[in-house]
Amino acid sequence: QLQLVESGGGLVQPGGSLRLSCAASGFTLDQVNIGWFRQAPGKEREGVSCISSSGGRTNYRDPVKGRFTISRDNAKNTVYLTMDKLKPEDTAVYYCAATKWVACVASSFYDYGMDYWGKGTLVTVST
Repeated sequence: QLQLVESGGGLVQPGGSLRLSCAASGFTLDQVNIGWFRQAPGKEREGVSCISSSGGRTNYRDPVKGRFTISRDNAKNTVYLTMDKLKPEDTAVYYCAATKWVACVASSFYDYGMDYWGKGTLVTVST
């Protein structure tokens, strides 16, 4: 069974850090491009960051540039999203998604359909 499973969410104070993980089972992540998305309460889902299958290309949406870092460890079949300097507006359910067909070269990546989705992990930034 092909699955993506996110973990690492939780409650953190503003200015704090978290690292989210996206682990794959049933397929190898080095064959796909990975995107992180988030959905805040009452808002539409939005793209956050993506990374190419080789890890050589990354993209970040403006709200997270300079604060979030996406990386991958293909040996562990896992992609990470390290989030620093967290703000209350970063509060959302974070999802990872995989695609074989859409390249991570621009923000248009987030507008395309993904092949696989995880179920999400909740990040709450609050005092």
